[in-house]
Amino acid sequence: MGIVPAMVLAAMGLAMTMATACLIAISTGRSGWIDAIWSFAVGTFGALAALMVSLDGDNHQRQWLVAIIALAWSLRLGFHIAIRTLTDDREDPRYGQLKQEWGDAFRGRLFWFLQIQAGAAFLLVMSIMAAAHNPAPGLGLADWFGVALIVAAIGGEALADRQLRGFRVDPANEGEVCDIGLWGLSRHPNYFFEWLGWTAYTVIAVGYPVTHAWGFVALAGPVLMYWLLVHVSGIPPLEAHMLRSRGDRFRSYQARVNAFWPGAPKKAVVEEGR
Repeated sequence: MGIVPAMVLAAMGLAMTMATACLIAISTGRSGWIDAIWSFAVGTFGALAALMVSLDGDNHQRQWLVAIIALAWSLRLGFHIAIRTLTDDREDPRYGQLKQEWGDAFRGRLFWFLQIQAGAAFLLVMSIMAAAHNPAPGLGLADWFGVALIVAAIGGEALADRQLRGFRVDPANEGEVCDIGLWGLSRHPNYFFEWLGWTAYTVIAVGYPVTHAWGFVALAGPVLMYWLLVHVSGIPPLEAHMLRSRGDRFRSYQARVNAFWPGAPKKAVVEEGR
């Protein structure tokens, strides 16, 4: 299959998938299914783009390598969100806020909002495809460095999720802000590792030394994810919710811990009541 037919099929498939996610979320009343389905869709269509597109000089080892790491990321994140959705009755605060803001127009606006997410997923699938079809022979340093990045990203995100889950199930932590482990180095370590994973495709796509200029298309992945996570649908709505629910406890946490990039806690104190 050529690039253009693959792009058309991916775009159509992602649009239909997110339309289905909209119906499932509305019918079940659980918005968590949206993110689970989105994760599965990106990994599945990314793997298909890696394996089914045929270009001159393709390296089948790299195609399979990229497809496997895309699916590994997708399955880990997708099942994590799916299990959380099944076992936790609480609404995702981001979608809960949208439901409150949109009121009676929620269903229609959610549909188009998820079509925008389908567009973002399409760009991520293109990043995976660019990495898979780097024509450089064999597997080189960049490929294995990319694998190391995705392994670190999946492991780091899984550890952050486990630490947060362990903190929440302890009754003594009711109403508190998780600042243990990775959460003491970044207020959103799961988002940081999510972003880190997408840098892996850029490294593989470009190669070392740089011989595949088209591979810079894969920069769309980390650039898009950083923008979404830090400035749009990740940190801003989640921290707004935390400020409403945790107040000064979360303000103190904001003063001490970086929002995104992991680092040593800052020596800052928020005065009580500010």
